[in-house]
Amino acid sequence: MSDHILIVEDDQDIAELIKVNMQDLGLQVTHCDNGEDAVKQALENNFSLIILDLTLPGCSGLDVCQQVKEVKQEQAILMLTARSSEVDRVVGLELGADDYMAKPFSIRELQARVHALLRRVHLLQKSKQEETEDEGASICHGQLMINQRTHEVVLRQKSLDLTATEFDLLRFMVQHPGQVFSRTQLLDKVWGYQYSGYEHTVNSHINRLRNKLVAGQPQSNNKVLPTIIQTVFGVGYKFSPEGVL
Repeated sequence: MSDHILIVEDDQDIAELIKVNMQDLGLQVTHCDNGEDAVKQALENNFSLIILDLTLPGCSGLDVCQQVKEVKQEQAILMLTARSSEVDRVVGLELGADDYMAKPFSIRELQARVHALLRRVHLLQKSKQEETEDEGASICHGQLMINQRTHEVVLRQKSLDLTATEFDLLRFMVQHPGQVFSRTQLLDKVWGYQYSGYEHTVNSHINRLRNKLVAGQPQSNNKVLPTIIQTVFGVGYKFSPEGVL
């Protein structure tokens, strides 16, 4: 059974171009041209991926993203933005979008991005369908536990509410404690592609993940705990096991 994706785009020419090229990948496609219909479709149906334009009449793409993620946190969303709208891109990623592309975009790159996102969706679905615990289902470092089968993350006995992308990012870094990864390397290893100019998506996800990890830290004392995800200036990021001891 082919994946079903939702295209939310009010420009009919762009929507048709995306639709044709997604169908060329063997995907089933539904199209909406406004935000209100998009939210309704997303909540009433199970889409593997939503390709979401941010500039929509009425309910904006950012509103759509927020409303959908509040109900379906693991819904994969690829945002389409104007090249000049950096603020919208940042806000969209903070709301939980998994990736973004700036208009005008390359169709081949769009197909590659969609393929990478769907591959991650399939891996998530597979892990959730497993009926028995595998030996390596859980990754533990100090007081941090990552259950790969259930996608549950617990830090100091507190459950963290992570998106699918945040989970994949944390799991990858925890699997390589102390190793420094550049933004380009993380794009390749976690997102599944390498395209210059899109490293900012890594920064946004790292920042959001850090905020959630900090929220999982004890708040009742004045002790300053080590940072779990550390920045190595001029190089990249690394997971510090000392932060979860």
